Amino acid sequence: MKKNIREFDLISLTSEYNQPKFRAKQLYRWLWKKSIKDFDLITDLPENFKKELKDNFFLPYTSISTKIVSKDGTIKYLFKLSDDLICEGVLIPHNDRLTACISSQVGCSLSCQFCATGTMKRARNILSSEIFDQVFLIMQECEIIYGKKLTNIVYMGMGEPFLNYQNVINSIKYITNKEGLGFSKRRITLSTVGISKMIKKFALEEIGVNLAISLHAACNIKRNQIMSINETNNLETLEDSLRYYYNKTKKQVTYEYVMLNEVNDTIEDANNLVKFSRIIPSKVNLIEFNLVDGISFKKSSNLRTQKFMKILKENGITVNLRKSRGEDVGAACGQLALNK
Repeated sequence: MKKNIREFDLISLTSEYNQPKFRAKQLYRWLWKKSIKDFDLITDLPENFKKELKDNFFLPYTSISTKIVSKDGTIKYLFKLSDDLICEGVLIPHNDRLTACISSQVGCSLSCQFCATGTMKRARNILSSEIFDQVFLIMQECEIIYGKKLTNIVYMGMGEPFLNYQNVINSIKYITNKEGLGFSKRRITLSTVGISKMIKKFALEEIGVNLAISLHAACNIKRNQIMSINETNNLETLEDSLRYYYNKTKKQVTYEYVMLNEVNDTIEDANNLVKFSRIIPSKVNLIEFNLVDGISFKKSSNLRTQKFMKILKENGITVNLRKSRGEDVGAACGQLALNK
């Protein structure tokens, strides 16, 4: 049975086929810089080696199945994976930024109460090559539609990245390697619900990308109610892992906080968030809740949101309000659930 070449260590592979070491670098460029889909397109490998590759390996292909454009210019992509499963990604144009929001799992197993993806079952983890493909395809779309390069990547689509840890880390390496896409590490953000032991592991990677924590409540009682992960990774455990992360990396984190009307947007909630934000250097992104069928939460009023922000700012917390993008096509934060 043929094997997926993009999931192999190329140095070991070329050595196994008695090829000189520089062949691994050549092959890496074809797979991760040019993202070829056919071995015959490779022009600088010996024909006998190419034949061995064709006889023993295959090149999986991720394609854009569906593309839906929002009235605000946001584009939702349904990506068809090699086994015909579908995941979603989003291209978000805003001011001088072009941001790709990509998925790490088909579905999700965490069941956060305010998130559409959490209503799905997790079908499987997405391979590192398939995560890479989402970025590569959206980069191509940027060039075609805007004549510009992609500026930012966020691992904030379907799934929990730290429950697909090694594939996510490998994908980041392919995306940032100068022999791959050469994308800036500083322009990549990985978002997690806060799996403490994986945050500590991530702190040791020295991979250089940004970390965001989906916090959404800074009180254990409320966080338990809306995020089941808090029952096994409570705020005290999360605090410990964040201190460890900062001691190792000296990098600030971003707290993501969806504003749910009369749920987590009180004065007490704001003061709790102020306290938690002081644990290590951080900033806060407040996120407008986006309506999802079957989910009863409502978006915080403008008045409650502004009061909440005012408390954070008066206490020296850096805070931004992220306006909804792509809500009309199910592409906004918390809406990704394969709505075609």
